[in-house]
Amino acid sequence: MVIDYPAGAQEPQLRTLWHLAFGDSEGFIAGFFAGGYSPRRCRCAVENGNVAAALYWFDAEFRGQKFAYLYAVATHPDFRNRGLCRALMADTMQCLAGLGYDGALLMPQDVGLREMYARMGFRDCCTVSEFSCDARAAVAVRPVSPAEFARLRREYLPPDGVIQEGANLSYLKSYASFYAGEDFLLTAAPEGGSLTGMELLGNADAAPGILGALGFSHGRFRTPGATLPGAMFRPLRAGTHAPGYFGLVFD
Repeated sequence: MVIDYPAGAQEPQLRTLWHLAFGDSEGFIAGFFAGGYSPRRCRCAVENGNVAAALYWFDAEFRGQKFAYLYAVATHPDFRNRGLCRALMADTMQCLAGLGYDGALLMPQDVGLREMYARMGFRDCCTVSEFSCDARAAVAVRPVSPAEFARLRREYLPPDGVIQEGANLSYLKSYASFYAGEDFLLTAAPEGGSLTGMELLGNADAAPGILGALGFSHGRFRTPGATLPGAMFRPLRAGTHAPGYFGLVFD
């Protein structure tokens, strides 16, 4: 078993592994490889020429510290229950530290994964809140470019929030949209006839009016708050501070 950066010829296997692990459509996977993927931000475990496990990361920043947001950690069904995920994560932590990263973040999708990553040295560090609502009279909403969104987001982020720009926003743009209003900033995508507000910063009370403006009758919104557990954090060098809010989670 060899763990390393992927070779160009292995990209089709990475795409196949992604589909097997997460069930996403070819279009969604293509969006990631077009806007979010870099072979220098990916580690994979290969056995006899076959990609057995892989993970990716995005660069992020918190108070001048360089963080890696680990994403899409997956093991091929034929190679599960062999400790590959733990080996791949250990290799990646060593690799990131050598590249000058100060810490790593990830967002487990269930309690079992949260417990697994805790055994790998990650700890809970962030919280979020979520709520659902129905549409009301429209408020003023305008689409914004990724560049304007990045500028505004720095203004709206809580003081303990993580900055996510560059490839983060390029990837999000493949399946979500960025909006701004008088006192809010929103990242959102349609889902089954309703709107999923992946991150709503600023005035959360504007949510019903946002739905009215965008033509949705119902929506679900994620905001800064303390209702639900959020990201987990692992320091990669002494003195690294943990953030309190990590908002752009690529569900």
